[in-house]
Amino acid sequence: MPPMLPVRPFSAVRLADVLTSSLASLRSQPNPLGLPPAGKALVLLADGLGMSNLRARAGHARFLTSHLAKTDVVDGVFPATTAAGIASLTTGVAPGTHGLVGYKVLDAANDRVVNQLTGWDERMEPHSWQNQPTVFDTAAETGIPSFAVGPKRFTDSGFSRAVLRGAGYVPAETIGARFDAARAILDAEPTALIYLYVPELDINAHAHGWESARWLAQLENLDAETAGFAATLRPDEGMIVTADHGVVDVPAAKQVLFDSVPALVTGVRHIGGDPRCLQLYTEAGVDADALADTWRAVEGERAWIFTRSEAVAAGLFGAVRDDAAARIGDVIVAARKLIAYYDSREPNQSARSMVGQHGSLTDEELRVPVIRLGAYRR
Repeated sequence: MPPMLPVRPFSAVRLADVLTSSLASLRSQPNPLGLPPAGKALVLLADGLGMSNLRARAGHARFLTSHLAKTDVVDGVFPATTAAGIASLTTGVAPGTHGLVGYKVLDAANDRVVNQLTGWDERMEPHSWQNQPTVFDTAAETGIPSFAVGPKRFTDSGFSRAVLRGAGYVPAETIGARFDAARAILDAEPTALIYLYVPELDINAHAHGWESARWLAQLENLDAETAGFAATLRPDEGMIVTADHGVVDVPAAKQVLFDSVPALVTGVRHIGGDPRCLQLYTEAGVDADALADTWRAVEGERAWIFTRSEAVAAGLFGAVRDDAAARIGDVIVAARKLIAYYDSREPNQSARSMVGQHGSLTDEELRVPVIRLGAYRR
């Protein structure tokens, strides 16, 4: 069976261009988004607010959707997961270059799978694991101060040190408090680049589903707070609202316990990725092409399945730096249908309680908004 590579092209402008374009606008330079010159810029990333999710609930986000032009949509990253997406936003490069190539990936030096959001320890040094300069580092080179505003618990996490270095971290616990903090920075600084993180939608999507009342309440809150803040923007202050990925709800009945087919896990040493984008790492000497063919024979009707070399050749991870290549699975299984893959041998099955899911190559997971406000409004 031939490789089930996706035929969908990526958009010319990507999530990685958003923060870099904002910095360019502060320097009055041309940029991929075509942003005009501004004195101060704020980029809000609403974790999990995909275009499909936003459009489906447009009546509950009237301010955001009223400022959303038809062309204000771009592709995020593959895999469509937070670690890869935020790192691409804040470095301006693809996952293969910054090295955060999934949610859980192989740390070959220590023969383990690590969670790139919460699994940082002394064996995983942020500056070497993610060795690219951030947009905040670049801003500092020309005297532009940068700030990251988000929940206190992320102030000095390993992930924050990997992807937010160069920015001063300002903790604030609610969406409203984060906007207040951003307004104070804008009032105090003659020029500034601000990144504002909103995790509430994604948290509620995972726990209850994006179609739940709790997710909807967070969307309404974000819409109202954004409208109030946008009303305070001065003529030289530009703002963009974007996201790292979208979300699909996967019912428990659509969970696939892939280890129930022994051939799918024979020769597999580690399992990483997300439930909608598995990354399989083989034992030494195992033929990845043969394992991929086995997966295609069983799951080829409802997943894209490809080897690492096929994925890299197809450009799914962008340019891949040498020391990050081994973090990509030998075989990748990306769900096409509304399913999620789980291993029933895993001692901790708590992840199976998740409703909202993401990670794969569908439009629902990849397409994100780029809403322009203030000085950036067209």
